[in-house]
Amino acid sequence: MSERHEIEDELALREASIADARREFAAGELSDAALAAILAREYAAIESLAERAATLRDPDPEPVAAAPTVRVRRRRWLLVAALAFALALAVVLWSAVQPRQAGTSITGSVTLGRAAQITQLLTEAEADVANANDVAALAAYAQVLALDPRNVVALSQSGWLDFSAASAAKDATLVARATSMLRRAITLAPRDPGARLYYALAASDTPGNALLATSEWRVFLTLNPSPAQRAVAAPYLARYKLGG
Repeated sequence: MSERHEIEDELALREASIADARREFAAGELSDAALAAILAREYAAIESLAERAATLRDPDPEPVAAAPTVRVRRRRWLLVAALAFALALAVVLWSAVQPRQAGTSITGSVTLGRAAQITQLLTEAEADVANANDVAALAAYAQVLALDPRNVVALSQSGWLDFSAASAAKDATLVARATSMLRRAITLAPRDPGARLYYALAASDTPGNALLATSEWRVFLTLNPSPAQRAVAAPYLARYKLGG
């Protein structure tokens, strides 16, 4: 069996696992947190498989025609992953408002206190983002928001990851949802340069939003951003002719 066929077979198994998990959840056999964990695992695996498939050479003599199919398939899985985490986030947030024994995690096992859990999850998510593992990062941010729906870092980061995936796929519904998360972050923390940075980036990458983007970058410059944040902002500040 060729490697391409092996990848297709494993993709089918991962899809079946997701379908089984959703059926078990609907039947009450799977907890909401367990469903979120399974989605994180399976979509991370799917993204990895899509990356592998993108590196394979097509065995037929028409590689130029085959290449767009691989790219389209990979974009489809990235968008599916983003949409799945929209569902997973809703599921986990619902879990967060249900009665739960003090000192237990989302899965119910005794673990760190809430503040320590959040710190650990944010650290893990930061490492996932650095390693380009956006799916795992989104899972960690979803757990943070389950513990604290007002966490500005999780709102900003997951909002930006969703916005990036949705913009690439031209999915207006998901773009609107992601933008709403980014807007909520700056509403909760209007003086946070990180939150403002992501909202300004989204405004800059949205057609017809030049006035809003310019306004947001001006505010960003008043918030004493770090050198790293300024470096990210530099091309956009130049675009809008704003001093840095």
